[in-house]
Amino acid sequence: MTYTVNLKRSAEKELECLPPKIHNKIADRLISLKANPRPNTVKKLHGREGYRIRVSDYRILYTIDDSMKRVEVFSIAHRKKVYRW
Repeated sequence: MTYTVNLKRSAEKELECLPPKIHNKIADRLISLKANPRPNTVKKLHGREGYRIRVSDYRILYTIDDSMKRVEVFSIAHRKKVYRW
């Protein structure tokens, strides 16, 4: 029961701009979403569809499509900037 993890182009750009240490932590967390898209640390977003995971001071925002077994990451950013839309 593995899911595919897709990053929107905007999330890819945000990930590329991060320092290497944080980039590696987030990449590991993204890989872990393949096996379990709803880990114990996940929280549902308020006011919009999706979930969030904390990685240090950064947040990964994503949606889950259970019928297609797909996780789509739409934002990776610092906690001060990630919720501004």
